[in-house]
Amino acid sequence: MKKRLTQAILMIGFLLIAGSANAQQGDIGFSQFYANPLYYNPAFAGSKVAPRFSLTYRCQWPSLVSAYSTVSASYDQYIPKLHGGIGAIILTDRQGDHGMLSTSQLGVMYSFRFQVGKEVFINAALEASLANYSLNWDPNTMRFPDQIDPSNGFVNLTSAQMPDETSKWLADFSAGVLAYGHAWYVGAAVAHFTQPNQAFYGEDLLPMKVTFNAGGLINLSEERRRTSALGLGTPVLSPNFIYQYQGGFHYFNYGLYLDWMPFLVGVWYRNGLENSDALIFMLGVQQDYFKVGYSYDITVSELANNTAGAHEVTLGVLLPIPEAKKKIKAVRCPSF
Repeated sequence: MKKRLTQAILMIGFLLIAGSANAQQGDIGFSQFYANPLYYNPAFAGSKVAPRFSLTYRCQWPSLVSAYSTVSASYDQYIPKLHGGIGAIILTDRQGDHGMLSTSQLGVMYSFRFQVGKEVFINAALEASLANYSLNWDPNTMRFPDQIDPSNGFVNLTSAQMPDETSKWLADFSAGVLAYGHAWYVGAAVAHFTQPNQAFYGEDLLPMKVTFNAGGLINLSEERRRTSALGLGTPVLSPNFIYQYQGGFHYFNYGLYLDWMPFLVGVWYRNGLENSDALIFMLGVQQDYFKVGYSYDITVSELANNTAGAHEVTLGVLLPIPEAKKKIKAVRCPSF
């Protein structure tokens, strides 16, 4: 067993190193990243032990005609007989006028769990996915640079030719690791380490994406009861950090949220190495097994006057842990 664990760790480590050396530009980013854990790291599969369902809708730059619209849904749970968690995620994305470019993706993952200390656990995961890229080639809505007349706008005919195929399927693979204790977690993942060709013309390799994330829980009260006399839970502050590298670009997202049952509030700041991107505010409520969150991105870059930021709505469902699994330690953060 120890030999198998060592081989798994070495394999994941090799993939992470390879990803950091070859990453390029590419993927969708969610503001409420903690509410969509499987998208960022497949090692979160089964980390809550109980069955978990997550749903996210994001509308980016709504003031533009070619706004980005993205929906993501995922499910995961821990399976004792497999000594780990399983998960699945579905994502659809529409870009451009009338959904000119659309992407659909289905990913399945397995996360092996083992204990390395009294209160320290590690998940090592692999993910396989199948993605479809579709191009809506409509000459009445598509626009090309050679159509522009300096005086009259888009009036010229284009020389652009329709590609041989307007829909293509790609197989893709990702990997991740996650270490966590009683009130903290830290993880790393590499997506697209096979770099499939996503181009309709020639070659455009889907760039690798390297992600590092960490978070924790800080109890702000000595009172340990979940519900106070006022009906509010014990206030818990949760700082979170995520770093991504893709296509030569570095992205940082850091901030915190306050979990004061039944309310959630949060604030984050997202930026690159050379520019600021957005200030993010979140409000949420939780009741029993359900959590709903809404966030708004206030764009602080040069695009601030033209995009109207971004809206994001999340739904999290975490079912009760079955009696037979209550002895299995679950990661206590992130919140969703």
